[in-house]
Amino acid sequence: MRKKIVAGNWKMNTDLDGAKELASGVCGLLNREVQGGTSQVPEVVLFPPHVFLPPVVRICADHQGISAGAQNCHQEEKGAFTGEVSAGMLASLGVTHVLVGHSERRAYFGEDDQMLAKKVERALAHGLTPVFCCGEMLQEREAGNHFEVIKSQLGNGLFWLDEIQIRKTVIAYEPVWAIGTGVTASPDQAQEVHAFIRKLLADKYEAGVSANLSILYGGSCNAQNARELFSRQDVDGGLIGGASLKAEDFIKIIQSF
Repeated sequence: MRKKIVAGNWKMNTDLDGAKELASGVCGLLNREVQGGTSQVPEVVLFPPHVFLPPVVRICADHQGISAGAQNCHQEEKGAFTGEVSAGMLASLGVTHVLVGHSERRAYFGEDDQMLAKKVERALAHGLTPVFCCGEMLQEREAGNHFEVIKSQLGNGLFWLDEIQIRKTVIAYEPVWAIGTGVTASPDQAQEVHAFIRKLLADKYEAGVSANLSILYGGSCNAQNARELFSRQDVDGGLIGGASLKAEDFIKIIQSF
């Protein structure tokens, strides 16, 4: 059975006190959900800025069903890469997940599929779960090329893995035109792409891989639209941006299953 996952990507927001307060708030509210016997509480992963990972890891460690992930890692094992953070460093902190190929990393930092494939390799080598992001820009969707874009991103960046490795990953679909714009892909649009991704998995790997790999929606998901999005057959949760910066709003999204 596929995992249901809600991940909060804080991006470059909060300060130290704010990060600890937010993590503690989410953990406290999540504990109430678990104790209240909610029918289905998904796995929760918080992605704070790198500098706040140690306290967030410690806070999450005291609570069931929640862990801390990193927003990025370097593609090399170690070396003279001033300012960068390796997968091994993250794993040593107790981090469980790492985002790979987020649309902002692709757009602002020029990360291509070959670099992202190396990041996936490093993450897996250190026992981290790569959350591999893929998705099309507005002009690519308007041109009707969105399926080819996604197929290329997954084929080059992720589908070189064998079946054992691919089972240790998560995929996040990011319609770039619906991130930070206030526009959201309709539930039917999200389902269409998620089903396409699952079909790609089925074509590349055995049926069990496709049936059991979690695919998250990552385009302006919030407390108002999460329930309808998460109700779709192939949408297994969300990679949440701005709506993850307030504990109460984030918990409402978690409650949407």
